[in-house]
Amino acid sequence: MDQQSFREGLRHAEPPAGISPVLGALWYDAKGNWNKAHDLINDLTDRNAAHVHAYLHRKEGDAGNARYWYSRAGQPPCSSSLQDEWEELVKLYTTK
Repeated sequence: MDQQSFREGLRHAEPPAGISPVLGALWYDAKGNWNKAHDLINDLTDRNAAHVHAYLHRKEGDAGNARYWYSRAGQPPCSSSLQDEWEELVKLYTTK
């Protein structure tokens, strides 16, 4: 899924069909459903899911847990705004 389609999908009540759990988590987060976003990636072990997992715990305010997930993702802890980090994650995990 490309960035434009993903962003357009935010206008709907349900996520676009067939998106990855990583993009699904970002979609639900953007819609204000942190719990659903977290549920989608909580049991996934790949680096992409760990990266979004870190963002979600940072947003939650759990810095220690966020640092753990950034480490699992092979990423340094993010220091930009949450909105900027969300934007960067969307860019990373959608196709160009």
